[in-house]
Amino acid sequence: MKEYDINITDLHRILFGDVPYHFYIEVIVRVAFIYILLMVSMRLMGKRMSSQLSRNEMAAVASLAAAIGIPLMTPDRGLLPAIAIAIVIVSYQIFIAAKSVKNKKFESITQDKYDTLIKDGVLELDTMLATRISRDRVFAQLRSEGITHLGLVSRMYFEAGGFFSLVQNPEPKPGLSIIPVWDKDFSRDVHQQTKTLVCQKCGNEKTGQYSETNSICYHCGEKHWTNSVEMKE
Repeated sequence: MKEYDINITDLHRILFGDVPYHFYIEVIVRVAFIYILLMVSMRLMGKRMSSQLSRNEMAAVASLAAAIGIPLMTPDRGLLPAIAIAIVIVSYQIFIAAKSVKNKKFESITQDKYDTLIKDGVLELDTMLATRISRDRVFAQLRSEGITHLGLVSRMYFEAGGFFSLVQNPEPKPGLSIIPVWDKDFSRDVHQQTKTLVCQKCGNEKTGQYSETNSICYHCGEKHWTNSVEMKE
């Protein structure tokens, strides 16, 4: 389109473009075809495509979207290139899935691996730093699961798919409260303080040679401690 063809007041061009009217009938056929192609492609790539996606799966979906976008609305582009691209993407995903089942190292490289964010009621801060997950994000996830202090948690994993999984402690112990500090009324309703001190940063328990008031937490290097809490009877 030439520069002189562009007119801000040309509502017909803005709304309908410069294609003949019968192209809109063709668009209906193209949309139906592309929709079926996309659904078949995602079906062949497995149930994960309708759940939370890994990086590879997200890349596959984005590639499919890019492939179908052009023939969907451009009259001078055919549908066969979109089919070819879809075949390549689906084949790649099937190969990745099959290879990952047989080779754990390959799976770790292509699908990433899970990380442990909490272990026995203590935050793994180095892992959280490496995965760029903040304490607030972890605490928010725990609260959404009904957890109010770290002593209730045995393990919390950050899965390869980008979601969290939680294993609760079958024998809860006192731990660091994760209730917001400003919500004191709710904290008093559900918690009771214990004499045990825990690190304010990671939740590690202060014991033995680290019992001095100004001692440094051997787990994270923090110097600030607070009373742990447990659930009220």
